[in-house]
Amino acid sequence: MKFFILSAVLIGAGVGAMIMNASLGRGAFNLDVDFTGGISIRYDAARSDFNNEEIVNIVTTATSLNMAQVQRIVGTNEISIRIGELDTDERGELLNALNAFFPGGELLDMDVISPTVSGEMQRSAILAFSLACALMLIYITFRFKDIRTGGTTILGLVHDGLIVLAAYAILRIPLNTAFIAAILTVIGYSINATIVIFDRLRENKGLMKKSDNAELMNTSVTQTLRRSIYTSLSTLFTVVCLYFLGVSSVRDFTLPIIVGIIAGTYSSTCLVGPIWYELSKEKKGKKEA
Repeated sequence: MKFFILSAVLIGAGVGAMIMNASLGRGAFNLDVDFTGGISIRYDAARSDFNNEEIVNIVTTATSLNMAQVQRIVGTNEISIRIGELDTDERGELLNALNAFFPGGELLDMDVISPTVSGEMQRSAILAFSLACALMLIYITFRFKDIRTGGTTILGLVHDGLIVLAAYAILRIPLNTAFIAAILTVIGYSINATIVIFDRLRENKGLMKKSDNAELMNTSVTQTLRRSIYTSLSTLFTVVCLYFLGVSSVRDFTLPIIVGIIAGTYSSTCLVGPIWYELSKEKKGKKEA
């Protein structure tokens, strides 16, 4: 029960952050132009002695928008700027401000991301997650010949997805196309530890025929706990290194994965067992009735 309460508190904190951010007019999530529509600019600064904060200040002053995402393209003097929708005058003011700050600078490309495309991106994100969960439910149910196992696994994945969403809301991580890759990476990684536990549970059912479901699950989790922790730590170390050594776009991708790895390990070792036991107990009760 304490693990269920902890998960509820974490997810509730995410919901609270969404409500607070929405009430402050910042939006429940820090949506990138991929999801809201806007402008994507590629600009050649013609010099290298600048930092991203300076560009953000220029964009904010010229457009009055404070959610610009600036990325310096490694190995060049080019800048990638992604910002919300701008009218023709605002685009001109922004370009003039950049030219004034970078004498000799040049606009390389300016793309408009329409709300239609951003709406399609949102639908693709929801569809990708739903389809992945549905296919996993079918496969796991077929492999273990038990709908409870498939249902338990999917509940664990939904839990991990909600925790990652909570992290996006609380930490204000930009929600862009990398979100789809991050969420699918998290559920793909999370299911590994869960499958290992259920594989061991299936083996123990043949070896511990006199044991009840609680003992079977506890034994299976204990036997696979070290493997789950070591695997998660080895992956976590690599992703953490990418977070600290990578550029901002890499950090925006790796931070949700770090949260997802921790949440996936936690759900596999602490939540999947109790959920499966409760479902098994309910089924057993119906049979006795």
